[in-house]
Amino acid sequence: MRASIMLTAALTATLATWAPSLLAQSTTELVPAEKEAKAALGKQYATAVDLYAALKKRANGGTPLTPTTMPDWTGLWQRVGAPFFDPTQTREQLTTAKLKPAALADLKHRREQSAKGVEYDPISDCGPPGFPRWLAIPFLREFIVTPTQTYLFSETVNNMRRVYTDGREHPPAADAYPLHYGDSIGFWSGGTLVIHTSQVQAGIYHRNDPQYSEQLEAVEAWRKADATTVLVDVWVYDAANLEEPWYVQQTYKQVPNPDGAVRIGYWYCGENPNNTIVKTGEGSSQFSDFTFDKK
Repeated sequence: MRASIMLTAALTATLATWAPSLLAQSTTELVPAEKEAKAALGKQYATAVDLYAALKKRANGGTPLTPTTMPDWTGLWQRVGAPFFDPTQTREQLTTAKLKPAALADLKHRREQSAKGVEYDPISDCGPPGFPRWLAIPFLREFIVTPTQTYLFSETVNNMRRVYTDGREHPPAADAYPLHYGDSIGFWSGGTLVIHTSQVQAGIYHRNDPQYSEQLEAVEAWRKADATTVLVDVWVYDAANLEEPWYVQQTYKQVPNPDGAVRIGYWYCGENPNNTIVKTGEGSSQFSDFTFDKK
């Protein structure tokens, strides 16, 4: 009996040592490791719904979280990378997306106008960034995981995404309508959260980035790569503007905050008169009655 207890203890210790690596295996096997393979995975499916269903099948339907199995994503986070929807894009590139002719012409025109100083951005007057732009906007974020919902909050314009992971589906077509951040459902596979988002309002991916239509749908695979890094694989589908699904990976790094001094502030554009933004007759934006005069 004593030997059996000792053997059980040894096995328990061994499993505890293996557990992190086993979890890592289960999360990375859900999607390929290489960028090219991830992009190819998206192209295998005609719609985001099809890709989401395939990943859910691969995960055997997913595993609901419990209070004891919830991953720890606490803290404050910031997105890293270039100021485009694709963080690997260079300023010399027009875009890394494969656009349809009309969308490409629109992007070229807006880039030309931007070079002349004629530019308007919904965020300039505190309009909602929308999804999928939410993934690329700057400033602080919080990721709040619960067993039935995950809340993805961004300081920019105080916007929050709610991801239902309790098994519900999207609203029926009769009740669905476009929303700034769409409707998001998901499932967990190990430490990976897979999300499907639809029902979005049209917008732009980022300043000087392409436009997207209300046909856009997206699949995301979120995982905590290490103690200070959250990675998100993103596949965007938009039959109106994209020739093929657009794959990008977003990276969020944890903000050092050992004493808790850093907090998310409330974003209110009306608190300072210089924050009142108006659209000019030329199509650009400007602060209302802005002046550097201290008098």
